[in-house]
Amino acid sequence: MLRVVAKQGDGIYTLLRRHGLTPSHLQHFLELNKDNLGENNSLYVGRTYVLPATTAIEASTTAVSTSKPSEASSSRVKYVSLFGNKYERVEVLDQKLKGAVYYLVGGHGGPDPGAVGKYGPYSLAEDEYAYDVTLRLARRLMEHGATVYTIVQDKDDGIRDESILKMDRDEVNYNGQAISLSQTQRLRQRVNSINSLYGKHKGAYQRMLSLHIDSRSERKNIDVFFYHHENSADGQKLAESIHQTFNNKYNRHQPERSYTGTVSHRSSLYVVKYSHPPTVFIELGNIRNNLDQRRFVIPNNRQALANWICEGIIRDYKNK
Repeated sequence: MLRVVAKQGDGIYTLLRRHGLTPSHLQHFLELNKDNLGENNSLYVGRTYVLPATTAIEASTTAVSTSKPSEASSSRVKYVSLFGNKYERVEVLDQKLKGAVYYLVGGHGGPDPGAVGKYGPYSLAEDEYAYDVTLRLARRLMEHGATVYTIVQDKDDGIRDESILKMDRDEVNYNGQAISLSQTQRLRQRVNSINSLYGKHKGAYQRMLSLHIDSRSERKNIDVFFYHHENSADGQKLAESIHQTFNNKYNRHQPERSYTGTVSHRSSLYVVKYSHPPTVFIELGNIRNNLDQRRFVIPNNRQALANWICEGIIRDYKNK
């Protein structure tokens, strides 16, 4: 069995994931190290711990989760390490999206940060904020029973509650593939992953959403808007359903101003043109505008974006 030393900040789940294990190994780990744990099964920095033996490395790179064995299956609890320690526990609340398969793509990533805006002394990178909203959306969809694949991934980030999200370049494509330096190849990588998975779910209700943040003049305040393929009635229907949700939310929460987000077709966008599932391309705002930046840098607002998109998705699925 492998013996490892706990580092500063390590918890059991962090230690397991670092060595290719999952929460399913928790009980065995506790049994092996029962005399070497602190209060509430905490780890001691610098101490050596024994890892459970495994016949294969279990390292899921999708939003597919593993149930914790100590909880009854009827509790409908799943664990998704990609969401980070704070949010990895996902309780399935209902089955509103049972049978639906979603592919979520946070725009850019790896060598390409996308649009960059200035927020006081800080730089805001499109890929970091789009990715955070994407993970939040993935988690909400799973709470309603959906099957979810996150195509761009960063195993170190998880869902973050900071206002300023650190820029990095360690995002990878689905299945751990390095993101290409070539823009065309980057887009082809994620589309190929989506289309391959689409074939495996043939006959199921499947949709793809790609989340981005636009870059315009600093004075240009814009609302969330949507693109779909001009020949995709299903893509248009999904876009319009999410758009209607945003319109309703603005009428309720900001009645003093109208919502100006739009739905239109833009078939030239690579992921819209070549992805097999009906696709919606979402622009969440202008990363250079002070008002729009509040939509991203406030964590509760990022969660609200995910919640509202999810509501629109549920409405679309209900009316399929």
